[in-house]
Amino acid sequence: MKFGCIADDFTGATDLAGLLRRSGASVKLHFGLPDHPSDGLSDIEIIALKCRTEPVAQAVSDCSEAALWLRAGGAELLYWKYCSTFDSTDQGNIGPVAEALMAITGQTQALYCPAFPENGRAVFMGHLFVGDQLLNESSMKDHPLTPMRDANLARVLSPQVSQSVGVWNRVSQRASGNLPPETHLIADAVEFSDLEFLIEHTPKHVLLTGGSALAMPLPSKLGIAFQNASQDPKPGPRAIVFSGSCSQMTQRQVAHYVTSHPSYQITPEALDADVIAACIDWLESLDRTETPLIYATASPESVKASQASLGVSEAGALVEHAMASIAQAAYQQGIRRFVVAGGETSGAVTQALGITEVMIGQEICPGVPWVYGGSHNDVIALALKSGNFGTPTFFSDALALLGSE
Repeated sequence: MKFGCIADDFTGATDLAGLLRRSGASVKLHFGLPDHPSDGLSDIEIIALKCRTEPVAQAVSDCSEAALWLRAGGAELLYWKYCSTFDSTDQGNIGPVAEALMAITGQTQALYCPAFPENGRAVFMGHLFVGDQLLNESSMKDHPLTPMRDANLARVLSPQVSQSVGVWNRVSQRASGNLPPETHLIADAVEFSDLEFLIEHTPKHVLLTGGSALAMPLPSKLGIAFQNASQDPKPGPRAIVFSGSCSQMTQRQVAHYVTSHPSYQITPEALDADVIAACIDWLESLDRTETPLIYATASPESVKASQASLGVSEAGALVEHAMASIAQAAYQQGIRRFVVAGGETSGAVTQALGITEVMIGQEICPGVPWVYGGSHNDVIALALKSGNFGTPTFFSDALALLGSE
């Protein structure tokens, strides 16, 4: 293993894995902390955790354990991956985890760059843009778990860390190439060449953290990029779509898909065992050639009403439990292709299916590959999509790319 990555959710981890796979380097993705040592056969290993909104102490503990596992497996470099919209609360978990990883590696500075130019994420003068909008003017301001109300990443990060925070802007990057003295550095990047510059000019004593795009130049720098002609496996033909994300793009994707496919909406306020059983019965009643959608996607107003009634964590937990139960039933009914929108939903479905590690396949869109788990004789295909990724036709596009059996 040349380097190891820790991702704070499952969709972000598959995003990272797909981009790194472009280099031709071999990539193995683990869902949750592995219960066995690394076999050392992959150039890059990624551990996907569900720690974005965990209590800080738990997130630090989980990520530290993952870092120690990766280093024991031979990782020469660690990378801390979080969302390209810097999803976090006032307490963390981006900064606290970075400081914990620095303590493990002995690195004395940390660089933060969530920019993903290919998907419209840019950092300029320390401010994060989503397309042509500042982060706090984008739909992220209404995120149900991590509402982002400030585009100034230095201000966002400062309450999370115990040491100084500075900005390494594009002007000073090009002027000298020397890092500012602060311990935690927000780095500008608006084009892919800026990310290449950062990787080339960041010394070894600096922990690299960011979105998936910042990691893309690393295989070339480490000399592990090569062409791999291996073919993707072929799962059974039956498919299903799950959507738990409430992002603007996912709402558009759901609205597009329901016009031509059977769909079943679930809501947190009515998710007892009987409701879940009714949904599973509905799924069983469909023609086997249909590709249904099960969704909890709703407007920000509906989400806020559910959270006000049930509590933020309880509303989310109810949806995750339902999606997991329905995914298990879908598998029992013979479905082997799963398209899933939303980080928490992706985690719930993946864990419900017992998938602990996957091989990375072809990309559906930037940052979203098909991945394959299960066994040689019983392959399960998963497309795990972050909320705002993809086009309105993503669900159909993903299924079309996989083709027929």
